[in-house]
Amino acid sequence: MTTGVRRRMGVEERRQQLIGVALELFSRRSPDEVSIDEIASRAGISRPLVYHYFPGKLSLYEAALRRAAEDLASRFEEPQEGALGSRLRRVMARFFDFVDAHGPGFAALMRGGPAVGSSATNQLIDSVRQAAYDQMLSHMGVTDPVPARLELVVRSWISLVESTALIWLDGRRLPREELEAQLVQDFAALAAVAAARDAELAALLREMLRNEPGDGPFTDLTVRLIALAGP
Repeated sequence: MTTGVRRRMGVEERRQQLIGVALELFSRRSPDEVSIDEIASRAGISRPLVYHYFPGKLSLYEAALRRAAEDLASRFEEPQEGALGSRLRRVMARFFDFVDAHGPGFAALMRGGPAVGSSATNQLIDSVRQAAYDQMLSHMGVTDPVPARLELVVRSWISLVESTALIWLDGRRLPREELEAQLVQDFAALAAVAAARDAELAALLREMLRNEPGDGPFTDLTVRLIALAGP
């Protein structure tokens, strides 16, 4: 008969374990509903030992949010190959994979939670939005200086993606795939409205649509709008 020996974790390894446990619990319930005792129990250590690695629940929550923010920001990374509409469809699928898997934690981050409102948390949220913004400009081949109307379009669209995900979480009344496709088309629609007032943006939009396949999301939007206008 053999007995197992529990391996002693190093400081950083234990910290990462606790962050992982917290993220797992936050993905199922709002962080407000998760206690340090529950985190300690799931990690197999005592409550005082949790405080040895983190001064309190707030600091652990912020550390968990930092890891989640890095993960969420990475969802906007996509090889710059193929049509823009197809790339954005893949980006939206990965974004909603995250939202679907971390619903309560995502909602708590965006709507309010134990660390929301702190400067550290606000910086994390802003870092995700900025990463998404930078990736969108990269996909469009735009460098500084960014046209003012284009910046407005991209940042407005990122806010729309965020708010749409929050509304979807509250009941999931529409199929996820439909929302992903709609958000990609929302970007094209916002860009088109702005391009109607800006020659530089119009040229960029024409270039963006040039490689759009016949079955792509931007082409599909054009067909639907023409049909909506009627004969």
